[in-house]
Amino acid sequence: MRAVRCAELGTVAVADVPEPEAGPGQVVIGVEAAGVNYVDGLFVRGRYQIKPPLPFVPGGEVAGTVVAAGPDVTSPAVGTRVLAMCGLGGFAERVAVPASAAVPLPEKLDAVRAATFTQSYCTALFALRTRARLAAGERVLVLGAGGGTGLAAVQVAKALGARVLAAASSEEKRALALAAGADAVLDPAGDVKTAAREWSGGGVDVVYDPVGGALAEPGLRALREFGRYVVIGFASGTIPSLPLNQVLLRNRSVVGVDWGAWALSDGAGQLALLEELLGLVADGALAPVAPTAVPLESAGRAMDDLLGRRTAGKVALVP
Repeated sequence: MRAVRCAELGTVAVADVPEPEAGPGQVVIGVEAAGVNYVDGLFVRGRYQIKPPLPFVPGGEVAGTVVAAGPDVTSPAVGTRVLAMCGLGGFAERVAVPASAAVPLPEKLDAVRAATFTQSYCTALFALRTRARLAAGERVLVLGAGGGTGLAAVQVAKALGARVLAAASSEEKRALALAAGADAVLDPAGDVKTAAREWSGGGVDVVYDPVGGALAEPGLRALREFGRYVVIGFASGTIPSLPLNQVLLRNRSVVGVDWGAWALSDGAGQLALLEELLGLVADGALAPVAPTAVPLESAGRAMDDLLGRRTAGKVALVP
């Protein structure tokens, strides 16, 4: 079968690799789409804390149809449309995963949306509700709102009853944020602190930051009393140093979010979180933005564009 193979750090190429077989407790998914995430680019460049041995097939998020099941697997049945987090191996025509990781799809979620759903939306719900304790009526500033993670945060915050100010670096990205439900947008090249305070009437309750870098301090200063600055990641490539006097002032909090580690440690909790999100899709409360679909051969460029923050929305590889 065809797969995107990383044989040397920093480069990938489509190659023929052996097809996976369904071992005990496993199913094989015929991949209809594979989500491209920031972490995939880090894996390929050797910049992630986990460093798989070479060669490897990147890709941790897929959607498709179950085409084979291990002898002890009764669910999901062959023919079921599913999404799954697979860690590695997703940028391929087929991938084997634990049967428990393959979650049936609601009819409203097509393969390309499903393949770009789990990481972004689970992170957003875990961060905003579990970690930041977001309440209905509160005001949220979402940084990096034109990327896949930011767009998910916009939609989840709205589903939780918040008002959302979306910061995005281009007109295209700001338009995507508005289409996703943001109440207002701003250009982060301007005065983020002042704009956010004026929009919110004195300061926002929560800042959702997957960007880091130079936007961190003005984001922190945009918080009102008892505001929560939520650390998601560092897409800018720079881990910021925050002035702790700004945390002390007005009783602000800095909240760390590592959804991936939590999901691995609490499988039942993660499954419940994902099923809740899929229920919101089925009910129409969430409408994931359609990603850009590209062939396997475009995997290298897609990851480079993500790391360079040139991507608007999400990208899915379609074998």
